[in-house]
Amino acid sequence: MRTALLQSSGRPGSTAGNLKVLDEAAGRAAAAGAGLLVAPEMFLTGYAIGEDIARLAEPADGDATDTIAEIASRHGLAVAYGYPERSGDAVFNSAQLISAEGTRLANYRKTHLFGCFERDHFTPGEQPVVQAELDGLRVGLMICYDVEFPENVRAHALAGTDLLLVPTAQMHPFQFVAESLVPVRAFENQMYVAYVNRVGQEGEFEFVGLSTLAGPDGFARTRAGRGEELVLADVDPAFLAASREANPYLKDRRPGLYGSLV
Repeated sequence: MRTALLQSSGRPGSTAGNLKVLDEAAGRAAAAGAGLLVAPEMFLTGYAIGEDIARLAEPADGDATDTIAEIASRHGLAVAYGYPERSGDAVFNSAQLISAEGTRLANYRKTHLFGCFERDHFTPGEQPVVQAELDGLRVGLMICYDVEFPENVRAHALAGTDLLLVPTAQMHPFQFVAESLVPVRAFENQMYVAYVNRVGQEGEFEFVGLSTLAGPDGFARTRAGRGEELVLADVDPAFLAASREANPYLKDRRPGLYGSLV
């Protein structure tokens, strides 16, 4: 499945503006043969927008979701994106996957909040593994800081995730996560990992770009630079199966030795 990574900070504070950016990117991705477009963390509204996070937050089935479903079906590709999700009085840092037919497939709430900014504005999610079936692949969702916890990604591996989507807002000076940690996570868990970042200065944060799709061999299939960019790479189920056969980490585990981890 050809996968497009939209590296962009969009139009912080403007849901309508970000929907236009997403629509344009979906058109370019579909024209390049992509079956899936992945946008960054909090793409729908912007990340460093302070109290506007609560103001712009929407339910998982809100108006913006309807618009993205229309974008997905019109361009004929699935779309994953980050957004602030309102559920009652709580606001979650969430990511949602919409099918190419415009159906809501999965919604994930970030379980590990990073720093005071996120803890001040969001409620942490409680479900670590959220998956959906897409074009014969088992696709998992995670957000930014979550991928830095090896237990999180291993839980996805044990649940059979083939492609892990990680919308992110990775900031300076932590670019080593995109450069080094993400490919290692892909290798040690024998999966593809799509890590899709914001770019440039936004409020107090400087986002570093470097979005990547890493394969189960630990090599990047594509890597963006530091600016606005749409990059594409293929997820190959046959290569994934062969890699898992050659690198049987999950089969060779000895869970009885790991009790002290929990």
